[in-house]
Amino acid sequence: MSVHLALPSQHFAFTRSPELNVLFFAFLLNFPWEFMQVPLFEGVAQMAHWQGVKLCALAAVGDAIISSTAYGIVAATAKNRYWMLAPTARQIALFIAIGVAVTVLIEWLVLRGGWWISWRYTAAMPVLPVLGVGLTPILQWLVLPPLLVAIVRRQLTGSQA
Repeated sequence: MSVHLALPSQHFAFTRSPELNVLFFAFLLNFPWEFMQVPLFEGVAQMAHWQGVKLCALAAVGDAIISSTAYGIVAATAKNRYWMLAPTARQIALFIAIGVAVTVLIEWLVLRGGWWISWRYTAAMPVLPVLGVGLTPILQWLVLPPLLVAIVRRQLTGSQA
């Protein structure tokens, strides 16, 4: 299915870019999620305020990059960069699955010292027994991607969605 957008003017063309919308809104959705996870990671709640803000912002940037990568893979498989305008269940599932897979891999590596940064969970973090990674980073990729698809779809179509 091919979807074409009528851009109101060249001046606002960047707001009609699905890639930029995914990056921007993924950051905005993930930033507060990262703050909500603060009590679940050792030492973060005790950090100086600005240090904690910078850490959460860095994590949200990483989440936005993962979202953009997942978006790009789905767009490539769909052969349609506007797939979020009329996403199929398969496309949404693939989008989510990529985010979950990347997150599980990163969490697993970080917890074992195999990443450029390290962290540890507090006792409050529920850990998935088979994978040995925290539940909330996985929930993040189950809850936020469908919201991201809805927000980007609405942005790309205006208030008509």
